[in-house]
Amino acid sequence: MELPRNNFKHALAAGRQQLGLWSSLSSNYTVEVIAGAGYDWILLDTEHSPNDLESMLMQLQAAAPYPTAAVVRVAWNDMVLIKRYLDIGAQSLLIPYVQNADEARAAVAATCYPPQGVRGVAGATRATRFGRIKDYARRANEELCLLVQVETPQALENIEAICAVDGVDGVFIGPADLHASLGYPGETGNPAVVPMIEDAIRRIRKAGKAAGVLTAAEAEIRRYIEAGCLYTAVGSDVGILARGSEQLLAKYR
Repeated sequence: MELPRNNFKHALAAGRQQLGLWSSLSSNYTVEVIAGAGYDWILLDTEHSPNDLESMLMQLQAAAPYPTAAVVRVAWNDMVLIKRYLDIGAQSLLIPYVQNADEARAAVAATCYPPQGVRGVAGATRATRFGRIKDYARRANEELCLLVQVETPQALENIEAICAVDGVDGVFIGPADLHASLGYPGETGNPAVVPMIEDAIRRIRKAGKAAGVLTAAEAEIRRYIEAGCLYTAVGSDVGILARGSEQLLAKYR
């Protein structure tokens, strides 16, 4: 059996825009609904949601029949967490709160088997198709996509060093945490911060890596794409459900 191709990773490497949707509802049923909507990728979140390993497994299974790529955000840059999500078949990971090159290198090492890294070896996981991909341990990283998230001024200062780490495929700007760390908690589109995000996107692209961001504001989405953002999350399942249900009621009340 062949190692599954990671179309998301290859699209980023080719410079093709990938439009995504954030998913925090923590349900395999809702993931199946949005996986068929036509987005290039969906972000399955374990940092700010009640997801756990077993619920994420079911969501990966729900998304698998569809061409939409599943990207899993782990809760922390932790080798044990990363190993477990890779073993259940995640091929693309987003690692939060990466501050510098050392932390980026630690994330890379957690995705690689020895001697290159520290990922634990198991022979009959879902990632290996239960032992049917015979050369999985040797070739796994060919199709793994590693994205690291920068969300503080310190991390912005270190973008070039983070991008220089071999094994990092892309850098994601976390607007909410970046705003909070700059003194604007609860905001995601402050006019003092949006230009900083645009500049970070340009620097990431200049360094040869894919840049990503999440925002639901159309004007910001278009600005970030024009700046070079390659994987752009344009909304969330929670936002669609919450705002959509409110708007429907408002028509009649």
